[in-house]
Amino acid sequence: MKKTAVILLAFAAIFSFAGCSKKSASTIKKGELRVGATPQPHAEILNLVKDDLKAAGINLTVIEFTDYVTPNDAVDSGDIDANYFQHLPYMDSFNKEKGYHLVNAGGIHVEPIVLYSKKVSSLEQLSEGAEIAIPNDPTNEGRALLLLQSAGLITLKPEAGITATPLDITSNSKKLKFREIEAASLPRVLADVDGAVINGNYAIPAGLSAEKDGLFIEGADSPYVNIVAVNDGNQDAPEVKALIKALQSEKVKNWIKERYPNNEVVAVF
Repeated sequence: MKKTAVILLAFAAIFSFAGCSKKSASTIKKGELRVGATPQPHAEILNLVKDDLKAAGINLTVIEFTDYVTPNDAVDSGDIDANYFQHLPYMDSFNKEKGYHLVNAGGIHVEPIVLYSKKVSSLEQLSEGAEIAIPNDPTNEGRALLLLQSAGLITLKPEAGITATPLDITSNSKKLKFREIEAASLPRVLADVDGAVINGNYAIPAGLSAEKDGLFIEGADSPYVNIVAVNDGNQDAPEVKALIKALQSEKVKNWIKERYPNNEVVAVF
């Protein structure tokens, strides 16, 4: 099985803040924090630090979401105070598209995106004209195509970058065909295609292991740190600072290593 090693990202990328409007005052209620998250591993990790925040006088409520849009809408509207499910390029793209002012309060982990298959066990076994399913949202689609380029399956226009689409493919020696599908649905269609590039927070609940089941794993060139996002002005709230401190703890780092020994999740602090 061809794989690349997962290497921790530079701290500059981890803790950078998205460029947004001038900060406003915090709108977070004292001693309360409502955080939206996808179930695995994000909600798992948040629930792990609930007692730590309780000891600091903060009541953490975790609200689970199963899509990539609603959690950002909920933060922008103030229905929740923060979310923990996305990487920085996705948040930046969302801000630009929606006119939101979400910022990065802190980077926690990387979930390597992986090319999975239930029909072949190596890249070499992919036949000409093989059908590959990829996420249909802009940043994750580009991320998937960059992974396939790293695997040597396609070549993209140099200027395409993280927003690449199949139209940016300049070389496709196996004449791969692409199905653009909602990220959450990719595990369900895996058996129907020759391969699928799946985000970690959807691969993990589906029982997929990056090390055991992956044909190719995202490596050191990944800029996709999973972050805690808040509205601009809330990143310095004591409740948010306490949350980041709890998430960037040895307790969480050790839990991630034990819970995900096959590098499905990698702490970046």
